[in-house]
Formats: sequence, structure tokens, C-alpha cells
Amino acid sequence: MYVTVRRYTADAAFADELVKRRADVESLIRGVPGFRAYYLAKTEDGAVTITVCDDRAGTEESTRRAGAYVRENLSQFAGTPPQVSSGEVLIDLAR
Repeated sequence: MYVTVRRYTADAAFADELVKRRADVESLIRGVPGFRAYYLAKTEDGAVTITVCDDRAGTEESTRRAGAYVRENLSQFAGTPPQVSSGEVLIDLAR
């Protein structure tokens, strides 16, 4: 299992806009091969998204899709490109 974390330093409305467009985000991310989970957290300086997939290819595809969507639909809120970190999940403590 792999995870990608995208940290957006953005306008305060960025996360709110993603919430308003939840249906778009869901259809975009759920279509990623090997998709497992997606999370959005609003932060003091923007937002953080976390995508969990079966493999690295899935997380790379999720980042590609997220980048295209933000550029096409939310560029006025996004600020600078996100800081992206990815890696293999070593411990999984879900309920």
C-alpha cells in the first residue's frame, strides 16, 4: 500500500472550494486504479490531501489527476504548486 500527501499553501478558501466540489473530487480520485482512501484536511495555511492506493502507480496517477484538476478548476485559490511526498505504508492502524 502506498500513500501520497499533497500540502497546499493556498488561499483560505481552497479547502472550502474542494468541499463544494466533493462530487468532482470523488469521481476523479475514485477512478484511480487501486484507490483505497482519500482525505482532505484544512490547515492554517491551506490544505493537505492524502491519497492511499494499492501501489505507487496509483498514487502517481492520483497526483497527476489532482494537479490537472486544480490547474483547470481552482488555480485562483491554489497558490503555489503543492509539496508532494509519497511512500510505502509500513504501519496501518485503522479501526
